[in-house]
Amino acid sequence: MYKAKHIKYLLKFKNPSGTSRGVLTEKETYFLKLWKENEPDVIGIGECCLLKGLSYDDKPGYENKLAEVCQNIGEYIDNISDKLIEFPSICLGLETAIKDFQSVDKRILFPSDFTDGAEGIPINGLIWMGDIGYMKEQLRKKVEEGFRCIKIKIGAIEFEEELKFINAMRKDYPQNYFEIRLDANGAFGMDDVMEKLRRLSKHNIHSIEQPIKQGNWAAMAQLCSETPIPIALDEELIGVYLYEEKEKLISSIKPQYIILKPSLLGGFKQCEQWIEIANKYKIGWWVTSALESNIGLNAIAQWTYTLRSKLPQGLGTGQLYINNIVSPLLIEDSKLWYMGNGWSLDRIDTEE
Repeated sequence: MYKAKHIKYLLKFKNPSGTSRGVLTEKETYFLKLWKENEPDVIGIGECCLLKGLSYDDKPGYENKLAEVCQNIGEYIDNISDKLIEFPSICLGLETAIKDFQSVDKRILFPSDFTDGAEGIPINGLIWMGDIGYMKEQLRKKVEEGFRCIKIKIGAIEFEEELKFINAMRKDYPQNYFEIRLDANGAFGMDDVMEKLRRLSKHNIHSIEQPIKQGNWAAMAQLCSETPIPIALDEELIGVYLYEEKEKLISSIKPQYIILKPSLLGGFKQCEQWIEIANKYKIGWWVTSALESNIGLNAIAQWTYTLRSKLPQGLGTGQLYINNIVSPLLIEDSKLWYMGNGWSLDRIDTEE
């Protein structure tokens, strides 16, 4: 008989990290432990990563639902997607815990050249919002670390200041240094979004994520058909779980790219449906973490490697926290590798 419990854990940022939804200094997450009554020492662990104000399952009673899942874990093991469709982060946490429990080597969920340490996953370098000096310092470090794809979160400070920063980037580092991805998190208004995109496009931008708020398919479809910068849907995918609805969204909006965040979209199987549909309509995609600890990031990275995408992935968030879970994940030469000093779950056990 399976047993399970959940553990709340507070991740603390090394530096305040700015987005269009505010500045982050700490973030709650939840670990889900799974074992069998007759094998208490064999444990699988997953992470239920909830993003306040963004996750579809950010609703009253979330922890009660986690407790209910743990109390009745046997009812969920074989029917995760259907039973937890309203709770995408719990879907991923349980999906990961099951794979970890069943794995030969703990934390090795998808054995590959990545988990053997033979290959790394190309990732983008992330520039968080802040004053221009802070953003320039982040950029300098990313260039020194060899990143060839830089993602910049925009929409929190004055647009003119952001534009100046991007202009200065291109003067200091011509386009052959790196490509630029932008993430607006829905910050642009319908009245000026096209003008902003035109001005940004002068700087040879690879793509921009979610320029306007999700939920307005007609406006987004028109924007995608006229945009001077390729558009990637991100928040737009949240809360869409039926295969038919996924295909309806993609065929209606026709974006240039979609962004896959397993914690927000309901786990790997749900994301694989999005990939299947995107490939059908010749739409590009890549995977991005959603501020998970190294437990969730590890699962997402291992799964991502199996997809064999050639694009840089958004998996560089493992160094954000001062109290992250000790893991073999490390960043070197603008790639994420699985080759560090091993795992330690002491911090989780201490939090209990």
